[in-house]
Amino acid sequence: MAVAFDVDETMVSTGGAGAKSWTRGFAKLWGVEADISKYTKGGMTDPEVGRLTFKGVMGREPEPQELAKLMHAYLGFLPEEVAESPGYRVLPGVENLLLQLIEAGVLVGITSGAVEAATHIKLARAGLNQYFSFGGFGSDSKDRGELTRIAIGRASIVLGTPLDPAQLCVVGDTPMDIAAAHAAGAVGIGVATGKYRLEELQQAGADHVLSSLTEPFPGLVTPRPA
Repeated sequence: MAVAFDVDETMVSTGGAGAKSWTRGFAKLWGVEADISKYTKGGMTDPEVGRLTFKGVMGREPEPQELAKLMHAYLGFLPEEVAESPGYRVLPGVENLLLQLIEAGVLVGITSGAVEAATHIKLARAGLNQYFSFGGFGSDSKDRGELTRIAIGRASIVLGTPLDPAQLCVVGDTPMDIAAAHAAGAVGIGVATGKYRLEELQQAGADHVLSSLTEPFPGLVTPRPA
């Protein structure tokens, strides 16, 4: 059994550190103002956020070299923005739940649209990286379902035996997290700690919904029905 968590607004809120890092990256490289919220939505992968924001601001698709420079600039600013963000916080119940899962013998990992480096930067301030043994990231695929399947493969390597996708719970705060879980054959657990309400996560097809991670976790793990 395994549980994989999204990062932003599921485990931590960075207080806008990511958006500020993108803005600084665009300003440094091209001298333009860029607001990712105008061109993207929660749950997208970092490369897609960069590409769509570039297209929206510059009026064209980025060249591969431009996107590479943008990702480097974003990751360069992110540690400072996370470290200095007054709004950074670990969301309620996160660390207690991680400890409960580990105590129960559940493998714990990450499925996030953030590239792997950004994921670890966002978790490092709270000392949370130590809990995660596997993951799928925005640097693995722009398709959230595919990166979840990649995470399942990595969990299987750690466990030394194939992990049945139905034995993985994916926890996230957006409909994209739920869709990604189901695309990989996993259980989708929606947690209403971001911009989406319980009702919206239910409408997105979540197998379970929680107001926060302080609530009892479903069974610890409940297999997704066939």
